[in-house]
Amino acid sequence: MLRADRAGGRVAIDGGAWDGWLAAAQAGDRRAYDRLLRDCLPLLRAIARRRIRDAAEAEDAVQDTLLTIHRMLATYDPSRPARPWIAAIAERRCIDRLRRHGRGAGRESPIEDHAATLAAPAGETGEDRIAGRQLREAVAELPESQRTALRLAKLEDLPLAEAAARSGLSVGALKVATHRALKTLRRRFGVEDDR
Repeated sequence: MLRADRAGGRVAIDGGAWDGWLAAAQAGDRRAYDRLLRDCLPLLRAIARRRIRDAAEAEDAVQDTLLTIHRMLATYDPSRPARPWIAAIAERRCIDRLRRHGRGAGRESPIEDHAATLAAPAGETGEDRIAGRQLREAVAELPESQRTALRLAKLEDLPLAEAAARSGLSVGALKVATHRALKTLRRRFGVEDDR
């Protein structure tokens, strides 16, 4: 496998080194993990740019991939090559981004077309804006797994299996994290939980 270096030449990517670095990262070696992530970036960017035309979306897919590698690190099987595992994750994150973009494309319209409606929504009071801000702040304070579960299962309304796959949690863990997030938010805002 070849990659472009800073001078525009080609440099070989040593997939065998990735195998060792990934196994060492699983054992807690931070330097190996850092080397792996830095070394695989050209591959991740190449996959993202091949799949996604928009440069910003492609870079977001790369970041999603890095986060997924981090979350899924324990699932890597050291008896198998690292490069296909990493490439498969990158491909999936690109597909996820394209699907999200495709789902939203029919419902989105340019913001300029609605500038007047964004300034002061009909019936919205200052209290409504404050309540919205308080809710966003409360969600931001939730543990990451609960925020992710809430976003995927409730806000994006994904099927549980897909939300679990994207979050790196099992379906059961996703349900528990979503339940705990909602319970925490209800408690914070004094909403009775009659369940």
